[in-house]
Amino acid sequence: MEGKKRLFLSLVMFLAVFLIGVVGFKILGGSDWTLFDALYMTVITLSTVGYGEVSDLSGNPAARTFAIVFIILCLGTIAFAVSSITSFIVEGELKNIIGRKRMDKKVAKLKGHYIICGTDETARTIVDELVLTKKDFVVIDPSQESVDRIAKQGELLTIQGDPSEDEVLIKAGIEKARGVLLSLPTDEANLFVTITARSLSPDVRIVTKGIDPRSHKKIRKAGANAVISPTFIGGMRMVSEMIRPVVVSFLDLMLRERDRVLRFEEVMVPSGSHLVGKTLSDCRFHDKSGALLVALRRRGKDEFDFNPEASMEIEENDVLIFIASPEMIAEVKKIAESA
Repeated sequence: MEGKKRLFLSLVMFLAVFLIGVVGFKILGGSDWTLFDALYMTVITLSTVGYGEVSDLSGNPAARTFAIVFIILCLGTIAFAVSSITSFIVEGELKNIIGRKRMDKKVAKLKGHYIICGTDETARTIVDELVLTKKDFVVIDPSQESVDRIAKQGELLTIQGDPSEDEVLIKAGIEKARGVLLSLPTDEANLFVTITARSLSPDVRIVTKGIDPRSHKKIRKAGANAVISPTFIGGMRMVSEMIRPVVVSFLDLMLRERDRVLRFEEVMVPSGSHLVGKTLSDCRFHDKSGALLVALRRRGKDEFDFNPEASMEIEENDVLIFIASPEMIAEVKKIAESA
């Protein structure tokens, strides 16, 4: 912003000096000087060309004195204008280049992160949630303007490019990413990026927005793990507001609270974990982390054990569902992953 102000000031000064020259030469040049003569003298003086005076000023000390002062004024104004323009262009470009390289290095270091494709309202909501829950992510969009706009939400990692291109997703670290979230303007765009992402990383989890319900099946066949319909979610929310308003208020408070972020989180018990074979009471998750265990799902099963018994033993690859803050869930993961 400072560079823009300086550039604007230099342009204003240039115009002011130009007008001063025209008016001064017209008044002091004498009755023989036309307005065009004054304009000519101003231009050749300001540009330092110096073709010669319109008429001899040797007998006009006032005009000569004005010319001396005007020449000095012109040199200072031109020097300031040139330095301002050069500074605006060079420093701005240099800042963008350095900033881009620094961001690319940060993106290259990411592992187990999420890739967001798109910058619409849905994508901005995704960004807010990942920031609140302290997850690493990078945002991709073809439009530089859209990338700059979403970057205003905080110090985010962004890439300007077409996410349907292999090199763009590779640059975003798809081979090391935990998941890809697609919120592009059309189902066709989401479908094409799904195919590209799945071909580059067979194991990455892909969740995409589906606008037309008829396209959901095709997007899943293309490799998406889940397709989310904004209209379906919106309709369910409206019904919930009507028939279970207190529950909705509770969930809203949990999702929108900024001072204390609580979410439903999941932790898988890996092979070799010291928790395998222990009962839930032995694990003492709440005592050690503050996280509240609400459900458990056995490996290879779709059913959940809600509010599981304290005597239940943990097995390899069990998925534990908690209500917890990011800090709490980090502690639980540390406990689960220790051998």
